[in-house]
Amino acid sequence: MSNVQSDPKGEVLDQFRKELFSEGILHEGDTIGTDDGTLKRFLRARKYNLKDAKKMFIDAQNWRKNVKLDELYENIDPFDYPEREAVFDCWPMWFHKVIAQCLYFIADRRAAHTLGRPLNLQFLGGLDLERLSKEGVTPERHWETILVNAECLTREILPAAARKHGKEIDSVLVIIDLKGFGLSKFWQMKHLAQKSFQISQDYYPETMGRLVILNAPSTFTIIWNAIRPWIAKETANKIDILGADYREKLLELVDEEDLPWVVGGKCHCRSEDKQSQSPRCHFSASGPWLEGRVGWGPNAKKGDSKPAKNDSEATGSLSKHNNKAIERDINSISAHGDSKLMNGLLAPTTSSNSNSIKNTSVDPGTSVTEDIER
Repeated sequence: MSNVQSDPKGEVLDQFRKELFSEGILHEGDTIGTDDGTLKRFLRARKYNLKDAKKMFIDAQNWRKNVKLDELYENIDPFDYPEREAVFDCWPMWFHKVIAQCLYFIADRRAAHTLGRPLNLQFLGGLDLERLSKEGVTPERHWETILVNAECLTREILPAAARKHGKEIDSVLVIIDLKGFGLSKFWQMKHLAQKSFQISQDYYPETMGRLVILNAPSTFTIIWNAIRPWIAKETANKIDILGADYREKLLELVDEEDLPWVVGGKCHCRSEDKQSQSPRCHFSASGPWLEGRVGWGPNAKKGDSKPAKNDSEATGSLSKHNNKAIERDINSISAHGDSKLMNGLLAPTTSSNSNSIKNTSVDPGTSVTEDIER
């Protein structure tokens, strides 16, 4: 009698891979990724429905071609481009180290987990897009850097974390600080936020492992009710909303030494330049993705820098000019009165069929999971 147990999900994965390659949807070297982790993300996003997952993958491949994503990545090194410091100062969002071990909490249930997830920190209260425009960064250019940043997650950040910990790591812990973020900024960015969710959920599915919102203001219920229809229930189950007294719970998720000082940790990432010893976590890009990395931006050595490759070891087709697809994205945003604003409120989130969360109000200090269960 055989002791071999069937693996239904493994069988679906094998069939998914076979169909993608045989139908010319996926090719060896495609920068979307050909590894099991990438394919499983698309399957999970569609609950292992092979037909739906394949459609999602086709749509993602078509989008990548339309915006010439490989070309963008050739032209913009996400860790080294001329406007990077201005972008990070006016629109604070960055990847920072990985979680070695933490006490992970979901609602009132706690369990020890060794995650290895990278951190993605965003400070929406620090948004100053008007100043960014004055710095000479156009909406089109900012949009390009946002797309490259999203691509960097699956092409460099997650593979580096997986190599460091010797296991499959396909998601990040997102920390969003809303201190100073109010309704006036939100209404300005509403349409941009919606487009950010669409791109993240449709083209980078299942890359958000957990989202923690800090310093949720009293007006957050209004904001939440506005964005709720864009978020699948599976995504909402991964969100914890905290008020100003967040440090204790945040340290249950992240080691103090790895957590940036600005959100209660001890990490400062000070510059190696002795004349500049201010905290530089937001600009350091500290993490395993920089180990042995050869960049291709203006600060890299000329002539010996090539685009970083994902696990499939490929760069895809490249050219020298951006295309009209990005311009259409910007024009679409401008049509809503947001011509000076950019996408990128949230890092990639979970995608599923268009399920929306029921009408709920959210109190700071609770998990959305708890609110939904109630």
